Amino acid sequence: MSSTRIGFIGLGAMGFHMATRISKAGYPLAIYDTRKEALESFQGEDVWIQSSPTEVADNADIVLVSLPSPHAAKEVALGQNGLIHGSRIKTYIDLSTTGESIASEIGEALFNKGIQVLDSPVSGGVPGAQNGSLSLMVSGDKTLYDQCHPLLSHIGNKIFYIGSKVGQAQAMKVINNLLSSAALALTSEAMVLGVKAGLDPTVMIDVLNVSSGRNSATQDKFKRSILNRKFDYGFKTGLAYKDIKLYLELAEKLNVPMFLGRSVGSFWNYVLTQGGEDEDNTCVIKYIEHWAGVVVEESKGR
Repeated sequence: MSSTRIGFIGLGAMGFHMATRISKAGYPLAIYDTRKEALESFQGEDVWIQSSPTEVADNADIVLVSLPSPHAAKEVALGQNGLIHGSRIKTYIDLSTTGESIASEIGEALFNKGIQVLDSPVSGGVPGAQNGSLSLMVSGDKTLYDQCHPLLSHIGNKIFYIGSKVGQAQAMKVINNLLSSAALALTSEAMVLGVKAGLDPTVMIDVLNVSSGRNSATQDKFKRSILNRKFDYGFKTGLAYKDIKLYLELAEKLNVPMFLGRSVGSFWNYVLTQGGEDEDNTCVIKYIEHWAGVVVEESKGR
């Protein structure tokens, strides 16, 4: 059993599984979430339910957060009942996708209070969180990164040190997520065209995955959640669009033209208006199917 006490805030679709893996690794764990049901459903030994982020920071050496928005991250870290007011916290690790600007602002404020900071957004979805196969992009002090690597290895098996400046990992993450959302949208368009032309969608995916058109959507999302019509990949449209906006905000801040990126953002904004922010992002194909009058699904005989 580790003597280092860990705090974890944000027991959503991703955070619940990451916190569970940390608890099972033998770390004493102080947890907090705004949803009572999330706290009550958490199972583990040496787990303490706390009443606020400050209370977590009073009882944990290292606090990890997994939160849905930049606003939530700032409130948890710097708000009236935030981590910044805790008496025990020494290290803050943000697993959320909050964007470069907010990550830098939080990092500076906590550093000025004597709290070390790592920016560590993750990729790999709910399945990756469940089985510990997430990709982690980490920025911050290299010595601190080395010290926290064993802890982070319980939630991810592909850990990359991005750079020494807090916020650099966020830049890497929003770039990744823009490409992921673009791949899903464009692959959906292509698959609808293929079915309209009389092609078997399962064969199409098999061909694409051994050809130059393969991408994250063909390799994973279509077979797992689209061809079977389950639409349960576990990443909400609202979060997808939020990450695209963070990408575009960074591009504007750095004065980098984004002709294609803005088109991707406009399309996902349309999708958001059709299905709502809580809809699974794999549902994007439904709107393209509607325009074309076809359905992309696996053959009944398969």
